[in-house]
Amino acid sequence: MDWDDLRHFLALARAKRLGPAARAIQVNATTIARRVHRLEKTLETTLFENAATGYELTSGGRALLARAEAMEREASKVAQVPLKGDQSLSGSIRLSTSEGFGCHVLAPHLASFTAKHPGVTVDLIASSGFLNPSRREADLAIMLSRPRSGPLVVRKLTTYQLGLFAEESHIARIGSPTAISDLFDVPLVGYVPDLIYAPELDYLSELNPGLKASIRSSSINAQAELIAAGAGCGILPCFIAERMAGLVRLLPTTAVITRTFWLVIHRDVRRLPRIDAFITWLDDTVGMAAPALSAAS
Repeated sequence: MDWDDLRHFLALARAKRLGPAARAIQVNATTIARRVHRLEKTLETTLFENAATGYELTSGGRALLARAEAMEREASKVAQVPLKGDQSLSGSIRLSTSEGFGCHVLAPHLASFTAKHPGVTVDLIASSGFLNPSRREADLAIMLSRPRSGPLVVRKLTTYQLGLFAEESHIARIGSPTAISDLFDVPLVGYVPDLIYAPELDYLSELNPGLKASIRSSSINAQAELIAAGAGCGILPCFIAERMAGLVRLLPTTAVITRTFWLVIHRDVRRLPRIDAFITWLDDTVGMAAPALSAAS
């Protein structure tokens, strides 16, 4: 039996769909299907049923899953045994985080970690939505809400503040709002409602349930660029707004939103040396970013 076939099997068992499974291990969907089919032929059993919810494990698949996960844990431990005479860290780390935090807080400093640990490969997955550490789609995730179940180690990473921002010339044209109710009369930038992947991102509704954006994007970076271009007022994390020239904070005492980032780590990898080193770097990086996280400069 080929371990690599088992790796493809695990990806499909966790993601339940070919596309997400392929992205999780960075192959194409046809490779996943081909490897799983080969594994079924080797074992002479059907491992999945194609259901409405995706690829669901058969009884044979569930039995294999437990054994494959045990093999994966052992393989992960072996990968951490240093070669004789080589005590440097090696391996890979996959971190899932929100687009804004990944691009504006982590990415500018990530080279300091890889320079210190050149043997470690870091995958920074900064996008709309989170990979799931419980399913081993990621080693670590920085999430907007605290998971309540799964084989996870979870702790608070940091709180951060969001505010209402607009570009200077836009304010000159429309005037500066003096109350939340004034926002019903100005163009607003925000998320596409049916593409909000976490309830914590529904900022406008938190200010007032009736507020609606007239220019919308699934990307917080695109929203920031729209606001900076004078398209309207919008809610931005202060750590993004403070990096953009010409933005002015509006209603600083009433249009205030606070959120928390949670650090989520799969229990099996928590004590790996490379993960320990990365968490130390992460805590230091977040500590340096504390002023931008709490308020705009």
